[in-house]
Amino acid sequence: MLSKSVDAEELVAKCKDAKHRKHSAKKSVRSSGGVYAARLGQDDIPKYELPTQGMSAKGAYQIIHDDLELDGTPSLNFASFVHTWMPPEGEKLMVENMYKNLADQDEYPATIEVQERCVTIIANLWKIPKDCKAIGTATGGSSEAIMLGGLAMKKRWQANRQAAGKENYHPNIVFGANAQVALEKFARYFDVEMRLVPVDESTRFCMDPKRAMEYIDENTIGVMVILGSTYTGVFENVQEMSDLLDEYETKTGQHVPIHVDAASGGFIAPFAYPKYKWAFDVSRVQSINTSGHKFGATPVGLGWIIWKDVQYLPKELIFELHYLGNTEYSYNLNFSRPAAPVIAQMFNFLNLGWEGYQRLARIDLTNARILSRALEATGYYKARVVSEIHLPYEGSMTSTIGHALESATTDTEDPQYYRRGLPVVSFRFSDEFKQEYPWVKQEWMQTLLRVKQWIVPNYALPPNAQDIEILRIVVRENVSVELVHKVIEDIVEATVSLMKKGTEAMLLATVSEKPQDDRTQVVYSKPC
Repeated sequence: MLSKSVDAEELVAKCKDAKHRKHSAKKSVRSSGGVYAARLGQDDIPKYELPTQGMSAKGAYQIIHDDLELDGTPSLNFASFVHTWMPPEGEKLMVENMYKNLADQDEYPATIEVQERCVTIIANLWKIPKDCKAIGTATGGSSEAIMLGGLAMKKRWQANRQAAGKENYHPNIVFGANAQVALEKFARYFDVEMRLVPVDESTRFCMDPKRAMEYIDENTIGVMVILGSTYTGVFENVQEMSDLLDEYETKTGQHVPIHVDAASGGFIAPFAYPKYKWAFDVSRVQSINTSGHKFGATPVGLGWIIWKDVQYLPKELIFELHYLGNTEYSYNLNFSRPAAPVIAQMFNFLNLGWEGYQRLARIDLTNARILSRALEATGYYKARVVSEIHLPYEGSMTSTIGHALESATTDTEDPQYYRRGLPVVSFRFSDEFKQEYPWVKQEWMQTLLRVKQWIVPNYALPPNAQDIEILRIVVRENVSVELVHKVIEDIVEATVSLMKKGTEAMLLATVSEKPQDDRTQVVYSKPC
């Protein structure tokens, strides 16, 4: 009878050749000239314990390098928003500064000045009013930035309630059910009631401001509006949310601020849609976060949080330090932080400039539109239900150019002619395809594309729409039009291979299929 479970390490140990005592004497690995031909080729290396003896740097490098070859290729990882390329000069700067700690302000004053310049550049990019004194900091990513933005809102709400002689122990925060897990983490970690606004096809699978108003009361510390849904790339309407909160304050006297989660959209909207109001030019927006390592084009490990004015960052969140040689101020969750990503951000600002970032945003969106249209043209998929960036803009331009665009043979590169959003293509089987091939599961596409090295996730939409599954491709700087052509070819080939029952492709997909989760419990983040 075959065993249901096999311990690979135990199996290998039993199959090894027995060593003669004469040749099994311990000797240092450092004396070995080569890597594979030396004892590294056969001797066991502890996986979960510190080895008794060390090895050469070359040997340690080769072992880890070979292990990591089993990872996916970052440039083909279409599941991630994280940037995967940088010019060699930028990489060189990061290596030169990899040992600098951003927390050591007195020791690295030039690096701190770089961070301050980055904060000012981003604040101006987000249209900070002239009468405001912006304040901000680099973070480990948007997750930390969201925590800080949420904490500032909570502390200000508590202070205002206390000053008014009211209880301040039951804060809540409002955001859409399509929110990324970091927003849910904030609510859970810092004891704030999370009020999720349901989303569905009628709300474009993102938070509808009118629906959000149903969840707001005197205990609401703020509303988090997402500029670029992680599911579909759609922008939520910051201006409408602000206008509705203005009306609410007029009626009730309750002031509810807005934090914009622009983790992905913060470096897309200013360049692709420069006239669009979403940032500090919207009166009720008090703070914004973004990820430098997404469309800010730095390697992973950088986020930014900016407050419109110093008054919106409570003093109790700022720590004064005296033990590093000077008086320093800190308002991060983490103390020690690498300086290299911040320096990489400044490199991009100088290297790309406004025109460079605008060019990247337009190219990304153009390639995403090509991919969307090509997928719909196959007849196997539809994207327009979940992705919008390839559809004509529904506004003042619709009557003049919108209908012409639908029948045009050439594509304008100006994103303002189209619906706003991130360069994200979310798509699913068309109704006609599902009717003709009911046995084909969409999740099989994820497996078949992985065989070709593409990482394209298949997942359910947020609660209230969890019965709908989508495939999603994030178009980043490295996703060239040639790469778009190739992935379209492989998607079509994989789809066609599933149309006939009993094919090798179907066998591969079904063998790799994971057990089904309880779809009624599907949310973006699942409690452990």
